[in-house]
Amino acid sequence: MGDQYILVVDDDPGIRRLVLALLEDLEYPALAAPDGKVALQMTREDAPALVILDMRMPVMDGWEFSRRLRDEIGAIPIVVMTAARDASTWAEEIDASGFVAKPFDLDDLVRAIEDALPQPV
Repeated sequence: MGDQYILVVDDDPGIRRLVLALLEDLEYPALAAPDGKVALQMTREDAPALVILDMRMPVMDGWEFSRRLRDEIGAIPIVVMTAARDASTWAEEIDASGFVAKPFDLDDLVRAIEDALPQPV
């Protein structure tokens, strides 16, 4: 797959399915991980073009994942997708390319993805 996929990292299986279905409809190749630890292992094998990241997750949260991703892999665009009212603050804390607050409008998520992608995948 090379760097041509989008990685969805969220501990909620329903959210993962919803976002993966949306990305499939948009013809973006995508994979999903239930937490930051699994996601980090996946990025070591095959770096994504973009990460859609929940911040509050068990095992490894979004802050730890984003720090380790940048340390180990480098700068990969991240769109924060979180239920918090302070989604924009959390996105700023990890230098994310964009954010959407749950519950999110699918059009807002699509815009955030398209704005964050360095090039079409």
